[in-house]
Amino acid sequence: MIPPSVLGAIVMIVPALVILAIYRWLTRRLIRLAGGRSPFLQRLLERGQGPATAFVLIFALGAALPAARFSYPTAITIGHGLLVAFILSVGWAAAIALDISITIYLRRFRTDVEDNLLARKHVTQMRILQRVATTLLVIVTIASALMTFQSVRQYGISLFASAGAAGIILGLAARPVLSNLLAGIQIAMTQPIRVEDQVVVEGESGWIETITSTYVVVRIWDLRRMIVPLTYFIEKPFQNWTYENSAQIGTVFLHVDYSVPVDRLRQKLDEILHESKRWDGKVASLQVTDAAADTVELRALVSARNPGEAWNLRCEVREKLIAFLRAECPKAPPPETIEHPTPRGAEGDEEGKVARLANRAEPAPCP
Repeated sequence: MIPPSVLGAIVMIVPALVILAIYRWLTRRLIRLAGGRSPFLQRLLERGQGPATAFVLIFALGAALPAARFSYPTAITIGHGLLVAFILSVGWAAAIALDISITIYLRRFRTDVEDNLLARKHVTQMRILQRVATTLLVIVTIASALMTFQSVRQYGISLFASAGAAGIILGLAARPVLSNLLAGIQIAMTQPIRVEDQVVVEGESGWIETITSTYVVVRIWDLRRMIVPLTYFIEKPFQNWTYENSAQIGTVFLHVDYSVPVDRLRQKLDEILHESKRWDGKVASLQVTDAAADTVELRALVSARNPGEAWNLRCEVREKLIAFLRAECPKAPPPETIEHPTPRGAEGDEEGKVARLANRAEPAPCP
């Protein structure tokens, strides 16, 4: 003879498995039908399969529970377990629904185009708010599930009734988490940084790769990753090279001889920029910014559409200007050293002493 507990389990499990099989068959057909019309809709339906399956199984088991005729304590325990599973499934479904909603909203914004400032603003704001909301959702879901237990509920009530020092200790322990959480909300609102912004943090230049609810991942130019707490970008200064737009001005310095033809070099810079695809057509200048004893300092300013193009354009301009100088203005011969007698009566020198004075030869002129 079959024990009542085993018979009750069969009464509950078998109908639930049948209903679950029918549901999975229907959802597979629906997903296949949606895939023929919209791959995006297909992915959304696939994302929601997990919580939906849990709901169907919980409702099927709950509907069959009275027919299983378990003892009262057993039925209460099973019912309580189904309640906890239902609360956790609701939280799971809410987190997926939040992610789906944000994904649908962000479909209008593309970050793979040249002018992507507005898109990066929205992506950063929504992703940070999503992580904050998900964190709060997890806390509320777990707390709601725990509050279904009588012992935990009583402990929570007594803890709140006699908060005092315990509340202070808990607040101090949670301060880093709460400060990063509040910093994330502040960054989402004010946006001092956005995804794919180029920044300089702790002397390292890189790009904002990921913004989580507690830290930021900065991708360094040599593919290293710097992990920075969210509070860093609120409390400490840093450089953001793409805060307003992605265009950037690059600087090229040259230290050349006094004989260099600045006008011809300026014309050559203009030729180089008009032949380059990296130049955005906005900034192009060459100026003499300093003069030393033997050399003059030339500064070339060039602009590009984004920091990466600006870096490559600087290297290109530097290389081509150096090649132009080597080809058109060959290096002057080394200075000649001759002897001159020191004038009679010079302070600190004796008569007849010979000083060696460097007489620089005239550099070869540019053709």
